Amino acid sequence: QEHLIESGGGLVQAGDSVRLSCVVSGLTFSLYHMGWFRQAPGKEREFVAAQSRSEDTTYYADSVKGRFTISRDNSKNTLYLQMNSVEPEDTAVYYCGASLLGTGTTQRQYNYWGQGTQVTVSS
Repeated sequence: QEHLIESGGGLVQAGDSVRLSCVVSGLTFSLYHMGWFRQAPGKEREFVAAQSRSEDTTYYADSVKGRFTISRDNSKNTLYLQMNSVEPEDTAVYYCGASLLGTGTTQRQYNYWGQGTQVTVSS
């Protein structure tokens, strides 16, 4: 079975840095494009960042540009999201997804999902 497990979330202060990880098993990680999405209470799940399997293409939501960095380590089957200068508006459950066919900014482009990790930013 394919598994994507996020970790690294927690309660942090505005301005802090947080690094999320997504460890992938059960599939050939290097063949998949990867992305991060988030969902706040009462809101739809929204795109955060994505990176192609070859690491030559990246996308960021306007709300996180300049603050967040997506990266991957294919040797460790792990996707990362480095979150700097976090704000209360970043509070959400963060999910990682794996896409077989392309680097996408919409949920429908992803084949597999993790169960999420909660990030709460206090002011």
